[in-house]
Amino acid sequence: MPAEHIISFVIVFGVSLGLSLALTPVAQRLGLRWGIVDAPRGRHRHPHVMSKFGGLAMFVAFVAAVIVAQFLPVVRTDDKEIIRLFGLLIGGTFLFVFGILDDLYEFGPLPQYVAQLSAAAIAVVFLIIIERFNNPLTGQLTPEWPYVVTVTLTLLWLGFMMNTVNWLDGLDGLAAGVSAVTALMIFIHAAFRLDQVSVSLLPLALLGATLGFLPFNFHPARIFMGSNGALFLGYTIGVLGIIGGAKVATVLLVMGLPLLDVVWQIVRRVSVGENPAKGDRGHVHYRLLDMGLSQRQIVFGYYVFCSIFGAIALVTASRLYKLIALVVMAAVIAAGFAVLGRHTRIKPQADAPDPEEAHPLA
Repeated sequence: MPAEHIISFVIVFGVSLGLSLALTPVAQRLGLRWGIVDAPRGRHRHPHVMSKFGGLAMFVAFVAAVIVAQFLPVVRTDDKEIIRLFGLLIGGTFLFVFGILDDLYEFGPLPQYVAQLSAAAIAVVFLIIIERFNNPLTGQLTPEWPYVVTVTLTLLWLGFMMNTVNWLDGLDGLAAGVSAVTALMIFIHAAFRLDQVSVSLLPLALLGATLGFLPFNFHPARIFMGSNGALFLGYTIGVLGIIGGAKVATVLLVMGLPLLDVVWQIVRRVSVGENPAKGDRGHVHYRLLDMGLSQRQIVFGYYVFCSIFGAIALVTASRLYKLIALVVMAAVIAAGFAVLGRHTRIKPQADAPDPEEAHPLA
């Protein structure tokens, strides 16, 4: 790889990491000053009022690094890259702003879903669309699908990713760390497997933003990312899985555990006649915490699990083997869910009723 590419990587990562490290303490103070805070209640068992404005640091760091990346001397292989970049930034900005309002006013399910759909629609308008897949059995691209199918798949994918990251944000450092692992795997895949250097700068910028935030968010956390950070991260990861192509499988392998946890919670809640949007302590990370594991043990466990399957995605060139890895991962996770479901029960909410009980992203 040419030296100028290495220099570009260092610049983008350095800008993002440096800004995130510098801005997170600022975001902490601003969150407390402006009332963007999370008080101990229900599932939220932190010891005192916490700023949940951490999304500010990650958002600004990411956007700044991405803008810097556009002036670097790297090869750009996608003639529509700048259009898709605008879709990424506009949709991410919309969700960041909406997330701030949600952290202040705690919207109900309908505004949440409308915001997610709107952001996903922005992506589609700017040509961020899942057009077709590589068939893992034949190695060939599937035929082009009707536009309504591709748009529907894209909306579902982005909505799923936004909810996954937001639902994952239950323990200190969990969502930020898993997002960092995902960004790292997408970067390596794009830069060294697909030779999409310009596209790879985007997940590299996200990696720096999340790593800069993580020291302040790791247990015991001094700041939370809030909806403003979680929605932005979920949308960005979802979009990065589409831009440039051939990265959705990588994202699925890295984030298989949190993605399937979302499915499990929805199915479980519906099966007992509950609103699937109703928050509780049924998530894997909450169950493990209630079993006596520490936050750090659980979070590191997630990091290791996601990294192992992300590494499999990187070292496996065969799409068939990736499909097998996905099936094996799903089987392992399903078995784990069965064990957890048998040996744990959902503990009742502690303290006062949680205002986020009706929150769709819980």
